[in-house]
Amino acid sequence: MPDRDFFDILSDMKELDKHRINIDTIDKEILELLNKRANEAMSIGEIKKAQGQPLYVPSREKKIFERLTSINGGPFPNDALKAVYREIISASLSLEEVQKVGYLGPEGTFTNLAAMKNFGLSAELVPVRTIPEVFDNVERGRLSFGIVPVENSLEGVVNHTLDTFTTSNLKISGEIFLEVNHNLMSKTGKMSDIQRIYSHVQPLGQCRKWLAEHCPNIPLQEVDSTARAAEMASHDESTAAIASEMAAIKYSLRYVEKSIEDSSSNFTRFLIIGDFEPLPTGNDKTSIVFAAAHRAGSLYEVLSIFAKKHINMTKIESRPSRQKAWEYVFFADLDGHKNDQAINEALGELVEHTAFVKVLGSFPKGEK
Repeated sequence: MPDRDFFDILSDMKELDKHRINIDTIDKEILELLNKRANEAMSIGEIKKAQGQPLYVPSREKKIFERLTSINGGPFPNDALKAVYREIISASLSLEEVQKVGYLGPEGTFTNLAAMKNFGLSAELVPVRTIPEVFDNVERGRLSFGIVPVENSLEGVVNHTLDTFTTSNLKISGEIFLEVNHNLMSKTGKMSDIQRIYSHVQPLGQCRKWLAEHCPNIPLQEVDSTARAAEMASHDESTAAIASEMAAIKYSLRYVEKSIEDSSSNFTRFLIIGDFEPLPTGNDKTSIVFAAAHRAGSLYEVLSIFAKKHINMTKIESRPSRQKAWEYVFFADLDGHKNDQAINEALGELVEHTAFVKVLGSFPKGEK
């Protein structure tokens, strides 16, 4: 019996070695193909530079992901396939030119996570202090792109982002949806040590029920970011933070409780801002801002234009115009690209019924 067990083990080891040798061979082939792909990408980059075209084209990347997932026969999962190609594309872009991407900082925020998700680890991700400063740095050419939050599925729009669009010449180049998980964390990981809890205003609102039930007598204090809250908690055992998993790693914090958000369907939408507009992909969104003429029924006339042309308006928000008291501008999202016939015609008609209208961008829809 012992001899039989020994030979079985020996046979298994030989089988294991055979598969490992196969994997080594495949890895060598993958490496050769990655370098071959990188050379092709660099050639494309040289042509783009000569023609003055942008290196980063989200519509092209989306088509790559869609094509690969459509032909993937498994067992490699599609989500993992996208993640792998996200890094392949990121690394290829860095060979042509490192993409310098600004995001609403500091490091460790959800906006930081959104930037990593979209641009990959080979991009240079730069934390920026405020939303207007993100816009300003991109406009001045210090950054290739910017990432800013625009709305949360529970707390609504980010007013600073919408307001900055009214005066900026930048365009929306894409959007990113990020599932938000909030975690209560501290130096010790013990609820009994916590005397105060810090976080950004939105996470505090999104965890309201959990906090009321489990921490009813602990003061809640707002700070300018979840990462700042985590940094503060890292210096004081009596302080806790509500922040991301990334912030916990960066500031060496322990979890008191994970996923304390009140809703399991909590997403934040981020916008990629730049100085160019992507080509149509067939699954696009157009964002506009307009001011309805100051007369009765003008907003109804505007909305009727889209209704008559069967254009789906997926969102509309009003904001004070900041030009005159009690006057408002409206931000709207439309299904389709501005080059689509129906939207192009509607935008032409819109001029007659508005004090002003501005297309903020047409871009591929983000994946939720």
